[in-house]
Amino acid sequence: MINVACIGAGYFAQFHYDSWARMDDVTLVGACDLDVARAQATGLPAFDELRAMLDQVQPDILDIILPPHAHAEAIRTALAAGIKTLICQKPFCASLAQARQITDEAQANGVRIIVHENFRFQPWYRCIKQALDDDLLGDVLQMTFRLRPGDGQGPNAYLDRQPYFQQMPKFLIHETAVHWVDTFRFLLGNPVSVYADLRQINPAIAGEDAGFFIFEHANGVRAFFDGNRHLDHAADNHRRTMGEALVEGTKGTLTLAGDGSVHLRKFGGISQTELLAPDIFDGFGGDCVHGLQSHVISAFLGHRPFENLANDYLKVIEIEEAIYASALHGKKVTLEE
Repeated sequence: MINVACIGAGYFAQFHYDSWARMDDVTLVGACDLDVARAQATGLPAFDELRAMLDQVQPDILDIILPPHAHAEAIRTALAAGIKTLICQKPFCASLAQARQITDEAQANGVRIIVHENFRFQPWYRCIKQALDDDLLGDVLQMTFRLRPGDGQGPNAYLDRQPYFQQMPKFLIHETAVHWVDTFRFLLGNPVSVYADLRQINPAIAGEDAGFFIFEHANGVRAFFDGNRHLDHAADNHRRTMGEALVEGTKGTLTLAGDGSVHLRKFGGISQTELLAPDIFDGFGGDCVHGLQSHVISAFLGHRPFENLANDYLKVIEIEEAIYASALHGKKVTLEE
């Protein structure tokens, strides 16, 4: 049995706790939050101080479900307590420099950090990845994702769910589009350049809430992210896929709809073949939190390699910084190998 403890009991943490509770190989042994009442609400042994929890329950894995500014302190506390496997929510750390430093410190202590970047574990992207591996599209030439969650209008945007969104100086890319930076890498490999244009529409939001970026990949593929949090798409649950996607190749096109279904249309054809049925999961994003955490347990038990290890995830943060630099200077930015 693998003992897991969690720090953080805010809005999104509910999906983490629910996932752990569904795993036969996992025992939840503690919850920590500065607001101890929120930790107590999980029904687990509750703490308001991380080191005290780690010393008492001695977990095999610590799940860090905190905002970026709190990551470094929590990770260093875990390192000092001798915890060897950590999962850390994204965005990872407060800056690229801090993320690099924390990753180095973890490696020096023989500790692995898995970044909780869960969108690549959404079932539709796993389906698309399999279709690409099976060469259903031929030579892939372009991927497009249109982010349309429809939750960004008016002065009360996000206040009922994640009010700190309003205060983030970097919002659309840093908090949300980073999911597709990683997903594009998962499906198409690392980009070699990026061009971006970002803007703020809602004056109640400190950061950007609309914009686009274009990735150029070494094999000539282009990946286009077009995000606008003010607009919606056809879906009963706008937080399932958060938008719609196309993956286009010389032999066909894949379409991701707002219901989570994936269809293949062969080049020159009209009819479509369903590769993945519409999603029926009531929770967040096709149960992608459970997908990631199940993967971590499988890898912990030696059944597969870990995905999203911090050392690799640093590339996502480097790309994110390049997106902001491109938008600031109005020109394409070349990315280092």
